Amino acid sequence: MADLSTKYMGFNLKNPIIIGSSELTNSVNKIKALADSNAGAIVLKSFFEEQIMAEVSQNIYKDQSGYTDAYEYIREYTKEHNIDKYLDLIREAKKSVDIPIIASINCISDNEWISYAKKFEEAGADALELNIAILPSDFNVKSEDNEKKYFSITEKVKSQVNIPVSLKMSYFSAGLANLIQQLSYSGNVDSFVLFNRYYMPDVDIDKLKVTTSSTLSSPSEISTSLRWIALLSESITKDLVASTGVHDGNAVVKQILAGASAVQIVSAFYKKGPQYINTILKDIEEWMDKKGFANIEDFKGKLSYDKAKNPAVFERTQFMRYYDNVK
Repeated sequence: MADLSTKYMGFNLKNPIIIGSSELTNSVNKIKALADSNAGAIVLKSFFEEQIMAEVSQNIYKDQSGYTDAYEYIREYTKEHNIDKYLDLIREAKKSVDIPIIASINCISDNEWISYAKKFEEAGADALELNIAILPSDFNVKSEDNEKKYFSITEKVKSQVNIPVSLKMSYFSAGLANLIQQLSYSGNVDSFVLFNRYYMPDVDIDKLKVTTSSTLSSPSEISTSLRWIALLSESITKDLVASTGVHDGNAVVKQILAGASAVQIVSAFYKKGPQYINTILKDIEEWMDKKGFANIEDFKGKLSYDKAKNPAVFERTQFMRYYDNVK
């Protein structure tokens, strides 16, 4: 029988299936169901500072007391109440399951990253995922200034915590390969999750309004992370995790062949439930047995950019060649 265990940020995972941050991981009951269905690790739903501050504003708007100190009281109460709920989730999750629990943070103010990270470590989180979503849409901000945020945040957090830190990042960068390599060299990032998936805008041409397209990924979205996992896996020494577009066992195999240590999956489990984990694991195991691979390391990175017989397939010039061959 094939051995599906893998190493990730120093953890020995029983398999490469990590449940990504989502509504699937926002309660102990859901987390326990995923663990009972053989998830390898779980990333808790992200703690969004922006969402907390929106709740603060809403509570202040509702306040009609007229007290001059009401603003500060409501702000601190709302903030601490939400932090306490998240800390309780970490503690209870750790008591309920025996797989790694990874806390996820997304902040809008630089000083809060450290505060939250330390609290989550103290509550028992096995690792931290820094969810840094940078969309370079501000005309007044240079690209290099956006990229400096990754270095600033990871350095501040890593200097204050002792548990592993992963970086879930955007693919928007003029020099993405160099950026990730330099972050790897910094020593402040233990793994990279590629990539953040943004809400996709759409337009309703009948109602003449901007809407949101599907919040769930599709299997066709695997290409972006697959390309960059393959391009980077032999160039950095940190673990790479593929996110977005992984919907079945074949997709997991593809990402590991490209060089991923593990994958994060969400949409497939929204659609098919926690038990689908076992279907994916069975498909991976059957493929490994068919190909004669005893464990994950036997084929990890076997088709990375540096090892593929035709590495040009991972480069954008391949798109042009494809259409050159169409008759």
